[in-house]
Amino acid sequence: MSRVYNFSAGPAVLPEEVLKEAAAEMLDYKGSGMSVMEMSHRSKVFDDIIGEAEADLRDLMKIPDNYKVLFLQGGASQQFAMIPMNLMKNKVADYIVTGQWAKKAYQEAQKYGKANKIASSEDKTFSYIPDCSDLPVSEDADYVYICENNTIYGTKFKTLPNTKGKTLVADVSSCFLSEPVDVSKYGIIYGGVQKNIGPAGMVIVIIREDLITEDVLEGTPTMLTYKTHSDAKSLYNTPNCYCIYMCGKVFKWLKKQGGLEAMKEYNEKKAAILYDFLDQSRMFRGTVEKADRSLMNVPFVTGDAELDAKFVKEAKAAGFENLKGHRSVGGMRASIYNAMPIEGVQKLVEFMKKFEEENL
Repeated sequence: MSRVYNFSAGPAVLPEEVLKEAAAEMLDYKGSGMSVMEMSHRSKVFDDIIGEAEADLRDLMKIPDNYKVLFLQGGASQQFAMIPMNLMKNKVADYIVTGQWAKKAYQEAQKYGKANKIASSEDKTFSYIPDCSDLPVSEDADYVYICENNTIYGTKFKTLPNTKGKTLVADVSSCFLSEPVDVSKYGIIYGGVQKNIGPAGMVIVIIREDLITEDVLEGTPTMLTYKTHSDAKSLYNTPNCYCIYMCGKVFKWLKKQGGLEAMKEYNEKKAAILYDFLDQSRMFRGTVEKADRSLMNVPFVTGDAELDAKFVKEAKAAGFENLKGHRSVGGMRASIYNAMPIEGVQKLVEFMKKFEEENL
């Protein structure tokens, strides 16, 4: 069977080249006589794998020396609690709510202190990013939190909020490594890897060293303090070894593509093909304000639920998988992450044109 074009929002498409490499090494990694799935996380072989993965990520993102890179379990959702547990010294934090995941993080933070919603785009079904140039940032806020790219709604912060000197914390799960970032603008920048980097089961946290302290909220479990993992170099307990190995391969693949500048260019080119079609289509339309469109997640609708369902069904039969929109919004969504080849988007648009002609 040939591979489909997988537009899933996560777990998502991985570079074919990386999957083939992993397949070739499945039974015997570099002459060790073992699969990476079987080896000790304390072994020299695995030490090299995790060390190289971190070095390549630092290189790709130009991560400053005063930031730690942590490979953790629990996904991005566990960070919703871990962040306030570790950072809420004054028991106050400000949240900008631009989608489902920011909303969940905001709700979770309320368990640990006073979480203030200082901006939101819920009034228009999260179809835009609010103006964050002059927000009512709380004087005693420990941090300001955003979800930088909203997977479900297809919006992206093109300009980071003005936090008025407060620490910025950002969930970048669905735009991780899709374009260059200035890590020094964030206190914490983190993301689940299953959208744009690797298989499910891990979150990468890039955290400024001064935020890693023993001074955490009372009752914080050992496993949920950043210091525990930072001191142990992500090896406090058995990490997700195979996921780290796969992410490491993706980092090498990204470097081979020319790094994050090259990826941004490629992703803009890919997204333009789909957005340009949506803008002139007589049947389909995008649901996001143009200025706030994501390069990674493109939601669209026909305006007719039955027609949407028909499109998803016929698209699947034609080899385009996972185009159904999130259950909370319906419609369609094409996630076109780094590993989605440009021809996947071109073929999708061809299929959409044909569907439009047949159903108008």
